[in-house]
Amino acid sequence: MNRRTIAQSLEQELRALEEYLAGNLGPVSPPGDVLQRLRGRIRLPQRKELASRLRDWQTLFLVFGGVLSGMLILITVGRALFHLFARKQVG
Repeated sequence: MNRRTIAQSLEQELRALEEYLAGNLGPVSPPGDVLQRLRGRIRLPQRKELASRLRDWQTLFLVFGGVLSGMLILITVGRALFHLFARKQVG
């Protein structure tokens, strides 16, 4: 058997399995209280609230600086580990 024949037979088996599962499995809906709690927790902020967050440049600057500092620390640690382990393998 060549690759094309094997691929076609696997595709037929997969299609048969999908048809079997689609016929035997039905949709499952979660309980209503779970949906109500989830809707209560998920809240999209209003446009005014988003705009006020972006206008607060001091907080934005602090967050941006924190992200850059964290990335710099990760890169430095990664480079240090690379140099430590690379030298042990070569030497």
